[in-house]
Parts: sequence; structure tokens; C-alpha cells
Amino acid sequence: MIAAAATIAVVYPHMNSVGGDGFWLLHVPGMAPGAIDACGCAASAADKDWYAERGFSGGIPVRGGPAANTVAGTLSGWGAAYRLSREALGGRLPLSRLLADAIGYARDGIVVTAGQARLTAVKSAELQAQPGFAGTFLDAGGVPPTGSRFYQRRLADTLSRISVAGTDDFYRGELARSVAEDLQRSGSPLRLEDLQAHQARLVDPLRLQHPAGDVLNMTPPTQGIVSLLILGILAELGVERVAPDSADYVHLCVEATKLAFRIRDTHVTDPRYMTVDARDLLAPSAVRKLAGLVDPQNAAPWGGATQPGDTIWMGVIDGEGRAVSFIQSIYHEFGSGVVLPGSGVNWQNRGCSFSLQAGSRNELMPGRKPFHTLNPAMARLNDGRFMVYGTMGGDGQPQTQCALFTRAIGFGYAPQAAVSAPRWLLGRTWGQSSESLKLESRFDPEVVAELIRRGHTVEMLADWDESVGHAGMIVRQPDGRLDGGADPRSDGAVAAF
Repeated sequence: MIAAAATIAVVYPHMNSVGGDGFWLLHVPGMAPGAIDACGCAASAADKDWYAERGFSGGIPVRGGPAANTVAGTLSGWGAAYRLSREALGGRLPLSRLLADAIGYARDGIVVTAGQARLTAVKSAELQAQPGFAGTFLDAGGVPPTGSRFYQRRLADTLSRISVAGTDDFYRGELARSVAEDLQRSGSPLRLEDLQAHQARLVDPLRLQHPAGDVLNMTPPTQGIVSLLILGILAELGVERVAPDSADYVHLCVEATKLAFRIRDTHVTDPRYMTVDARDLLAPSAVRKLAGLVDPQNAAPWGGATQPGDTIWMGVIDGEGRAVSFIQSIYHEFGSGVVLPGSGVNWQNRGCSFSLQAGSRNELMPGRKPFHTLNPAMARLNDGRFMVYGTMGGDGQPQTQCALFTRAIGFGYAPQAAVSAPRWLLGRTWGQSSESLKLESRFDPEVVAELIRRGHTVEMLADWDESVGHAGMIVRQPDGRLDGGADPRSDGAVAAF
């Protein structure tokens, strides 16, 4: 997974970067599951006064140096995973080999995908003035066309240095000093001491006791609890008893999502600032109470504010059944838009999700972790199967995870069928402010009409619309056989060797 994470940070640069954050769920047969929280904190100088002095009293900007206000934790996650592999699992490949392919792609160039070209065209007007963006992502001031060659030689040098010096060099070595100096010049509040204070954390994942087995997800500050609550509510409602392509199915999933989002928006933030334990919110009695609020025939009012986001999800399972469900992100497309001149690192803008309003759930404070939509998932099923699954897509992540799990486990879909089936999204898609229920147009018109009759405000998407996420899934059967599914809406694939 380290090799895959490094490579995708190079070949999918509009969606993720070593300048972002990452989260890992880890499974080894016969051992308790684990997780790595590689999320960075807000700069020690980042507070409401810092932004007010710079004319940002209304909110944190989404682009530029002031948006680059949290430490990038991704590399610390790679380092923590590498140490676990070496010390606990007998891993033998050196870091230099794990990063070699990524270094080669960065130095020798990659072929620009249609997605990179399209998002560069859409976002270049708001990003081209940001430090380092045009020189990195534009071609002579224009959008690099699909199929052209895209080079990241400064990033290749940075990864080469890390392959020898280790990931810690990014936080406490010569590389850290270069990164800190460039961040300061960009207008970021981050300083060297912020990088030096950062460490990835090993944590116990959240667990839902589902009738089909244990479902695992990431702890706060992520919205992993949302994904688990949705599945818990649906289990209480007996969703597997309705037809998988019916209005009943979509309605129950959407109504469960509304309830889970309200719990999240009331409670979930940096766990050091939460007043309840996330595990208590997953207690059977708490889930049962939420399920009792669902009206099977009428849509509840929805005035929530959902968050779009850009991310990558990947999963791996080896021949021994060891597995990782993994996600890394720079938040918005191209993050803050700031590309550091010395290292070639594109820095995230995850910290623009902080609020400058005193007393808010996600209030900006020095050293505080921002709320994350990122949440990788896995499940250990009672019948001996094991599954890793997930998606990108901001608040669409728990909704797509719901579709994958219920279709694969509740209805018996093969992984590819579960990934490919028509999906929905409650809330905003990229670049839109609408909070409607959006449906891919492959849904039966009668299903759409019935959802409208029940009170849902419906908008139709394309047949295969990437706004509902780039999903993936691998299922390991009790006999060791592996089945996978990759999203036809994305550039992803299932690979085995």
C-alpha cells in the first residue's frame, strides 16, 4: 500500500498529494484490527486573530497560503505503516523500492488523464495565481491536454530523498526546513515547529456490531461514524427485505443518511474537543433509537449542508489475508493550489473547513485537527469473508459505502455489480450548491417518481456520474479467493499478481 500510495500521489495529482492527509485501516488475520491517523493539526499561529489581521474575518479562504494552515500528515502515515510492516509483519522491501515506481513516474512523466485535464481547465482560473501552481500544473500557461506528458521532477527529487532519509525528514530534517521556509513565503501560518511536532497516531478503529459481522471504520475527526451509523440504522430497519432496485431501498438509505449526518454535525470533530465518545453513539440502543425515527413512506425535511471533496481510496489484500483500506486527500481539487518551489509538494487546504466563529463545532484553534470527510472501511463477516471497500467524494463517501455494503452483503451482489449499480447522492456535488437528492439516470423512472411522491427533492445525474464517487471493493472468500470491483466512473482498476 505504501508503494500504491506513493504512486497515486504522482499519477493522480489533482486528487491527492504528499502534501495532504491520510488514514489507514489495517487487518491481520488472528490479530485485533488497527488504524493509523495521519491527519495534521492546525498551525500554532493559526487563530481568528491571525486571519482577522489579514482581512479574513468572514472565513478562511479556500485557496492560497492562508488556506494551507494544517500540517500534511500523509508521509507520517507511510512511515508508521512502514515501521509496522518491518517490526510486526516481517516486511523486507526497503523504502527505496517502495517509492521507486513513484519516483520514476514523477521524473519520466505520466500521461495526463481526462480527469486531470478537465479539472485543470475548470479550476485554473481560480488557481493560476497561487504560488507555484501555473509552473507545475499548466503547460505554457494553458491546460495540458489529455494524453500529453506531465513531469514533476522536483517531486521526484523529494521522493528520492525520502526513500533514503526516511519519511521523518519531511518533519524534522533538512527537507522539513525547506518545506517550512517555502510555506512561510507562500503566506501560510505553518512553521518548522509545527512540522516537528507532528506524529502519526496508532488508534483502534470504530466498530459496528452488524448482523452480518463486524464493520470497521475510522475514528474522529473523520466521519467514519456516519458510515457505520447508516449501516446500523438500515440493519435495524431490515433493509435486506426490500427490493434492491426499489424506491423503498433508496428511501431508507437516504433517510438513514440524514439521521447520521445530524449526529455527525452535532458531535464529530477533533476527538479531544468532543463531549461524547464516538463508540457510545454506536451502542445498539442508540442506533435502535435513531432507526425508530425513520418514516418509511415520507422524506424527512433536509436542511443540511453537505461537503463535496476530492480524494482517492485504495484497498489491498495479500495472499495471507492481510489487508489495508486506505484513503489520502488534499481536500479540494489541487488543495490550496500552493506548490512549494523547493520540494514540488502541492499543499492541502483541509484547514479551510475550520470555522472562525467562536463556539462552533469545528472552531479553528492552534494545534486542533480539522474535521475530515475521509473514512476508509472494512468488514469481517460472520461467514468467513473479509472485505475492504471505500470511495472518494466528500459527504458522498458514507452514502456510497452504504450502497456497496448493502448490495454486496445484504443482497448478494458480486463486488463489480455492487460498484457498478446506479447510485445516489444527498447533497452537493462538485461545484454545485444544491442540496437535493441526486440520482443517476439509470434508475427506473417509476422509482424516481415514487421518491418524489414521498417528498424527496430529486435531480437527475448522468448515467455514470463520477460525482457519486470513485468506489472500489475487494472481498476475500474463506478459501482465500479474491473478488474485486472497480468503478467504471473512474480511472481505477482491479489488479492481481
